[in-house]
Amino acid sequence: MRLAVFDFDSTLMDGETIDLLAKAYGKEEEVSKITKEAMNGELDFYQSLKRRVETLAGMPLPLVEETCNNLPYFPGAEELMLALKAKNYKVVVFSGGFDEGVSAGKKVLGYDMHFSNTLHHKNGVLTGEVGGEMMFSYSKGRMLKKVQNLLSIGEEDTIVMGDGANDISMFPYAKKTISFCGKDIVKKFANIIVDKKDLREIIAYI
Repeated sequence: MRLAVFDFDSTLMDGETIDLLAKAYGKEEEVSKITKEAMNGELDFYQSLKRRVETLAGMPLPLVEETCNNLPYFPGAEELMLALKAKNYKVVVFSGGFDEGVSAGKKVLGYDMHFSNTLHHKNGVLTGEVGGEMMFSYSKGRMLKKVQNLLSIGEEDTIVMGDGANDISMFPYAKKTISFCGKDIVKKFANIIVDKKDLREIIAYI
């Protein structure tokens, strides 16, 4: 058994879930500025996540669900998942985004498991609060080590892939570290760099 761990937003899904939610709710410009600063490592991930989610307070839950059920995925996403499973990989997604989006993605792409954050809601609307397993810049690395221990899979049999600063904490625990259309800060730490927006490019490295 081998392990492949993916970021979700801007790695499997073409965009940032929170940006798409903000667009649907009329808060796009406000949120995208914070997102850009966070992904470039200019803001602490935890604080930027809280600030972005706060802008969604009052958003109707049905609008959240509708948006998440219509996320755009990068070309080749389904083919990559099939190729990984054919080579006996367990495929896991770690997302600093939200369960609402990643759960919808699982139905489309068929990965094995995911860990993410959850948008808090009450009386059918978002409260502007968030909690979960991926709240901090170091969360993905810590969770990767736990999953490896649980499955008895070592670094030599692990591939990780992401695009943003909060993905870098995974890199010390994997033999193959892939920057997919990544920010400059991610490319500095990755040992495989793919800049073409086609996930079929990854198949050659598995």
